[in-house]
Amino acid sequence: MTKLTDIASVIRSKNSGPYELTLDIIFNDLKDFEKVKDGNFINEELICKLYNVTPDKIIKIVAFDPAKAIKATIKRPLCSGDLGETDVYGAQQHAPLLALEFDI
Repeated sequence: MTKLTDIASVIRSKNSGPYELTLDIIFNDLKDFEKVKDGNFINEELICKLYNVTPDKIIKIVAFDPAKAIKATIKRPLCSGDLGETDVYGAQQHAPLLALEFDI
């Protein structure tokens, strides 16, 4: 098994506006990026499981070849800055991705 943390140079989350959160995975090299992309490992089912959301909350999952990156955008459970919201900038939401392992 290959750990995502071993093949990605950047794993982060950030606001995509007050109602959306984007997860970025930027890979170290093209070979590993293509293996993960072609294997469809970062998919709707995985994001739903990791972030406890239903498929209708996933806006888009896209591979961005020029950056060797996979980006997933989901609807935030609470608007950024709303009462009870705990991460205004969305910068700490990538943690579930850190434990991912793939059979590549």
